[in-house]
Amino acid sequence: MAFFLRKIKDLTSKIDKSRLPVHIGIIMDGNGRWAQKRGMMRIYGHKAGVKTVREIVKACSELGIKYLTLYAFSTENWKRPLEEVNFLMDLLVEYLSKEVNELNKNNVKINFIGDISFLPKKCKVEIDRAQNITKENDGLVLNIALNYGGRDEIVKAVKKICHKVVNKELSIDAITEQIVSENLYTQNQPDPDLIIRTSGEKRLSNFLLWQSAYSELWFTDVLWPDFNKKHLIEAILYYQTRKRRFGGI
Repeated sequence: MAFFLRKIKDLTSKIDKSRLPVHIGIIMDGNGRWAQKRGMMRIYGHKAGVKTVREIVKACSELGIKYLTLYAFSTENWKRPLEEVNFLMDLLVEYLSKEVNELNKNNVKINFIGDISFLPKKCKVEIDRAQNITKENDGLVLNIALNYGGRDEIVKAVKKICHKVVNKELSIDAITEQIVSENLYTQNQPDPDLIIRTSGEKRLSNFLLWQSAYSELWFTDVLWPDFNKKHLIEAILYYQTRKRRFGGI
């Protein structure tokens, strides 16, 4: 443990605090495989993954990251076995009820993106409670993506914009990239500078499709329950080696 802590300290000292990513998005992948490798049911992998969420949120807050978006449940995840889906909903309720006071104490603001209307009532109750308790905080903004899909988000934004055009609140010629961004779930937030995906998969899987146009991507074979602060710092250090030209020279 002492060696690990020294390693973390050494890595942290290499971070250029003036070039931190403002917004980090994470595709938390590999919970099921983590459990199956240990001869356990997939649900135990999700439970182990919650511990990683706790550690990474704390680490981002300590490092000075302003926004963290975690891909918790996608619009496609409803296709999973009903038992697993129900467990994930219960796990969400348990996480929020247990963690919200600690997050609030650490000045974390909890925000949810996605179509929350489809979630069970017990989830909506805890979501409203968590957002109300932390709404005045001005530290790390923790976006939890629930029933979220990038394509669905864009479709919903298009419908909002069309509604404004039909009602003559907006002209077609006035529609810009900025207008689209203002109608997404992440309105008033900067696009992610860095997107991390665990478990070895190398795709975005419908995560922040519009917002990630110029994000730096960092992939690791580490399964989400094994991901820790050391890996997070490695991703940030990788980000700081990149020259972000945004289409320029």
